[in-house]
Amino acid sequence: MVSNLLFSLREVEIKFGKKTIFQDLNLNLHKGDMVALVGKNGVGKTTLMKTISGDQDIDNGIIWNFPNLKVSYFNQKFEIIKHSTILENISDLINQKNTHYIDIFCERLNLNKSSNIKNLSGGQIRKVYLIRSLLKDFDVLLLDEPTNHLDLECIKWLENYLRKLNKTIICVSHDRTFLSNFTNKVFWLDRGKLRVSPSGFKNFDNWSSELLDQEYRKLRNRKQFVNIELEWANKGVKARVKRNEKRLKRAKELRIQLEKDESSYRSAIKSLKPQIAKKSIDQSKLIAEYNDVSFRYPKQEKNVFEKLSIKISKNDRIGLLGNNGSGKSTFLKTLLNEIKITSGKIKLKKNLEFSYFDQMRNDLNGRKSIKDILVPSGGDYLKVQGKDRHVCSYVKDFQFDPKNINHTVQTLSGGEQNRLLLARVLANPKTGLILDEPTNDLDLETLDLLTEMLSNYKGTLLIVSHDRDFLDQTVNKILHFKSDQSVSLFLGGYSDFLKSQTNEAKDKKIKKNINFEKSNKKVKKLTYKFEYELKQLPKEIEIIKEELKKITDELKQSNLYIENNNRFFEITGKMEKLNHNLVIKEERWLELLEIEEGFKNNEN
Repeated sequence: MVSNLLFSLREVEIKFGKKTIFQDLNLNLHKGDMVALVGKNGVGKTTLMKTISGDQDIDNGIIWNFPNLKVSYFNQKFEIIKHSTILENISDLINQKNTHYIDIFCERLNLNKSSNIKNLSGGQIRKVYLIRSLLKDFDVLLLDEPTNHLDLECIKWLENYLRKLNKTIICVSHDRTFLSNFTNKVFWLDRGKLRVSPSGFKNFDNWSSELLDQEYRKLRNRKQFVNIELEWANKGVKARVKRNEKRLKRAKELRIQLEKDESSYRSAIKSLKPQIAKKSIDQSKLIAEYNDVSFRYPKQEKNVFEKLSIKISKNDRIGLLGNNGSGKSTFLKTLLNEIKITSGKIKLKKNLEFSYFDQMRNDLNGRKSIKDILVPSGGDYLKVQGKDRHVCSYVKDFQFDPKNINHTVQTLSGGEQNRLLLARVLANPKTGLILDEPTNDLDLETLDLLTEMLSNYKGTLLIVSHDRDFLDQTVNKILHFKSDQSVSLFLGGYSDFLKSQTNEAKDKKIKKNINFEKSNKKVKKLTYKFEYELKQLPKEIEIIKEELKKITDELKQSNLYIENNNRFFEITGKMEKLNHNLVIKEERWLELLEIEEGFKNNEN
């Protein structure tokens, strides 16, 4: 195992001003490690990633890495985009080994490589930089929240890709299912220490609970010992005054250290404590009713969604699913009456008010303080579930230090900003809660307690999220926005919905096979047309492969992009079409071979 060591930290110390982030930190990173890096917001996850990437200096200790170690780092801060199209922005990373991956990455992440960067959303630009990180030649891949703004299909593809990559990976993510599906090790940053689990994230909850239970038992035993020592020393023996004084001093030192360790333990298990909203006395059952509702933005040819007919009842718990751009956020805006529908009819409850968590954090002005966000009208008190709470008392429920309530929002991390928004939204849920990607950038502890709080929430709840575990535990209905602009309502959680989709796909395949068997019941062999097609396809496939080889040979010219930009884009475009045709013809060839084989088996 030592021979596979790629990176190592020994007794490392890192400080920011007077604050110590790490002290005596030891870490070993081996080839093939796929690590889930977890810990509360602010414990140093980003600092550790930057140290491994070489962007962070240490104050003391030793850093060792394998000679010429190559690190690719996908983080939250992106470089300035200089070029116009996606392809131009990744062209500096194109080489003979990865050319074919460009089309795969763009297809899987729902991007058109010819798209102009200026027309992309923030989430799509994140995808471009994710592609850049994956295209680089690396020994170690660092991923900081790679699933933010990815839809479920993209997330599934990414976790499968990472699992098969056979590289060393360190990943920070709030998505439990994502981490469980590909990691084989956990680095848990806990109060300045690194704890390592060799069994991956699937077992993290049990493993971390066992460690905390062991710590609690040790503290309890130490407390008993210290109490006995203090009791004995305080009684004293007059004949041994000096010895007794030393023992008393030592016992007091042990008590001081014990109190510090107990405080540290309480900090580790400290959690959010938002009050659960009281059940509404409002007797009306209907929240909203949509009849054949369609919506289309001006100057766009297609509807975002069409013919939507659903009823949202009081206390419904609905998860919104669909690819990015399928209409989830647009639907929420129609519910909030922020935009007008193109056709159809919406009936909304009178005095309808939702508390809205916006994933873009548009309500957080960088010049405002934490206190300004929670108490915009001024003063020191805010309404929480109808009762007055002092702002200093309330922020402690969300793990904020009351001393920092006048700090500006700009000083907060992404996770802390999300916590602040949740604190504001949960103070007064009104008719119900609308949460648009609330889990982004949250640490796992905060996410667990948000999940618990929402599970006990008694009001109407609508959640847009791509976090599968989170949806399973918080909603009982799925509103599915499809690629054909239709929308369907499914009764059940995410896992039930996924099973239904899988069964539906199987049923379609069985039905297709049955229809094929019926249509060919009297046919004992391939028709002349199919037989001719079967003979011709290998020839056509070979011609495509030869053309692809010529293009690949031309692309081997390392300066082609610089010397002949037009030719580069011409042949890469042609390569994309050829690869597409190759896949179609190979699939058709295999299909005909299976049919022919079926006829032969029937004859026997």
